[in-house]
Amino acid sequence: MRFDLSDDQRRLQDAVSDYLAHECPLPTTLAAHEDADADRALFKGLMGLGLGGVAIPEALGGMGLKMLDLAIIAEIVGRFAAPGRFFAHMAAIHAIVISGDETVQQTWLTRLASGEALATIALGEGNERWFADEWQLSGEATLTGSKLFVPNADEADIILVGLGGGRLGLVEAHAPGLSIRPANGIDAGRPIFQLDFDETPFTRLSGDGERVVDAALVLLTADAFGGATHCVEASIAYALEREQFGRKIGAFQALKHQLADMALEVEPAVGLFWYAAFMFDEESPDATAAIALAKAHITEIYTDISRRMIEAHGGIGYTWEFAAHVWLKRALFNRAYLGMPRRHRARYATLQRW
Repeated sequence: MRFDLSDDQRRLQDAVSDYLAHECPLPTTLAAHEDADADRALFKGLMGLGLGGVAIPEALGGMGLKMLDLAIIAEIVGRFAAPGRFFAHMAAIHAIVISGDETVQQTWLTRLASGEALATIALGEGNERWFADEWQLSGEATLTGSKLFVPNADEADIILVGLGGGRLGLVEAHAPGLSIRPANGIDAGRPIFQLDFDETPFTRLSGDGERVVDAALVLLTADAFGGATHCVEASIAYALEREQFGRKIGAFQALKHQLADMALEVEPAVGLFWYAAFMFDEESPDATAAIALAKAHITEIYTDISRRMIEAHGGIGYTWEFAAHVWLKRALFNRAYLGMPRRHRARYATLQRW
């Protein structure tokens, strides 16, 4: 039994990391927080690497890899806090794969994998109804109601919508009765929107809504682990470079302890999201519980570590140009999206029959 990534998986991570190191420097990351179109070329480049097809079965034109492979890519994207469309687009691709609808798969997967078309997911409803058994939006041939907190909905070609009964629907852009309104979000690198449906036609899919939520949660958790890892690495690098009172600040005991505590919180958490992705791939009956625990723990760690990164950088940590705030905003998004940690801990307890 393997307890680490394979050489091929490490090489896949390295390829994505090399691309983002070159194409997603801090000025690019910051630009996306002021101009929603600034990251369009970055997204096209990621799709050009073939990442859109990673988790698509070979029979449908993809690489036929697993959720774990996609999650370790999401980890690298999160490490760079790369702005934009990647998370929701990949979650939507996975939803189409899960749906088993051959017509929809043949119509959209090739275009989505190449980045020619963009997709997103619309799962959340009012009163924090994120989970498949909580969705209330429904209809026979048309939808009337709302979905909240939908990433990048303004430019999506298709939207995968969670429906009552834990089912899925597909709504195409510019469908009659579809209204898209910007919503206030903390992370401008992932703009969110409210969707209002008024007798909007849709295509009903047969996929398992809970499994779609779980797939999105794995990607979100991997993104959070990657971001938290960056926060630790950036803080250590700064401590070894910055001088105060004629000494590197990393020599001061208080900061040493803070950096050690940060590393000890983050590094062991890698197993949580690897295990969650593995359980998803195995379609284990315990997968949802493992994913809930990983999401609750890692997104909470990310929020704490991103704040401590800002503290470790002192005055420069609070400046716009240094961009530590980008990782804090992403951490807060990841913590809240698809349910706060307290909800996932309660979900885990319920699933374990506590």
